Amino acid sequence: MTSENENYTEILHWLRTQAKELGFSDVRISDLDLSQELPFFQDWLKKGRHGQMHYMSRHANLRANPEELLPGVVRSICFRMDYLPREQIQNPTAENFRKKELEQLQDPSHATISVYARGRDYHKVLRKNLLTIAKLLEEKLAHLNYRVLVDSAPVLEVALATKSGIGWRGKHTLSLNRQAGSMYFLGEIFVDIPLPIDQPISNHCGTCQDCIDLCPTKAILAPFQIDANRCISYLTIEHPGAIPLELRTLMGNHVYGCDDCQLVCHWNKFAKKSNLSDFDVRNQLDRSTLEDLFGWEKADFEKKMQGSAIYRIGYERWMRNIAVALGNYLRSDAIDSIQKLNIAELLSKRIGQISELVDEHITWALNFEKSIK
Repeated sequence: MTSENENYTEILHWLRTQAKELGFSDVRISDLDLSQELPFFQDWLKKGRHGQMHYMSRHANLRANPEELLPGVVRSICFRMDYLPREQIQNPTAENFRKKELEQLQDPSHATISVYARGRDYHKVLRKNLLTIAKLLEEKLAHLNYRVLVDSAPVLEVALATKSGIGWRGKHTLSLNRQAGSMYFLGEIFVDIPLPIDQPISNHCGTCQDCIDLCPTKAILAPFQIDANRCISYLTIEHPGAIPLELRTLMGNHVYGCDDCQLVCHWNKFAKKSNLSDFDVRNQLDRSTLEDLFGWEKADFEKKMQGSAIYRIGYERWMRNIAVALGNYLRSDAIDSIQKLNIAELLSKRIGQISELVDEHITWALNFEKSIK
């Protein structure tokens, strides 16, 4: 007679096969006891390190009590989906990719966009594929209550990924894996069946703290402690108003997100490419210049960014970010006098076209340019 545990083990094997066919690289199971994580999260909120991400403080206790999100839930099925674009990885170690990305950070005319955002919106991809898996699992079992989660509920997903053995929490606070680095998405399916639990893996950061030392804005205050108020990803994506003056020159050519702490991480020499076309680069976002992108009208932005994670920040923040990057381009040693005049003209023409917020950042860029003549 087959035991219940043997049945669940077979189900888990089947589940991992289905997940692989849908582009997931790993599937692990964790319980839902996150009580040890809550004090750290509450302290982070208390210190205001979440910036203006007010949704982080709403229902804060729910983040450590997942059972309140789905009655009867006992397990989280944790998924990893690698996202490096297929066409950009020429060797299995991804060293060429990291080298190229780091070189582009040194080119002040280049518009740096976080790798994960260059293709289709990952929320759409993961949710669709996780729902497919959940429905297949529901069909296979006589009864199943589930909830699919992709940044859609108050859940401490890195903590769940850590408990499940997907990876360990790196000093930059992201999930890290010895075979895949950190360039992957996380998603979960909460279920009410007691699947066999996987074990956490040990931390392999050792004494390395390159992610801390090389963060442009010093947003990583200490191992596992990040201040979103200083993080370029937060500033270019979540922050709704004017970017603090003292941080603008530190942002370099970043216009959406920041991968610096991942690119300098030695484990990302093992980062894996996706096998999905969804994460292929769209609109040449891996090789665009600041001048090209600043020339987009609102209609261009909405057309080209439809279906992208970038779309949700809107045209105003997009142009605000590029204005800051252009200001940094004007101050660089790499720009000649003719280019400087062209950039200044490009910026000046935009004044009064978009919003007062964008105008303020353009004015800052132009005043900065004048101050270094």
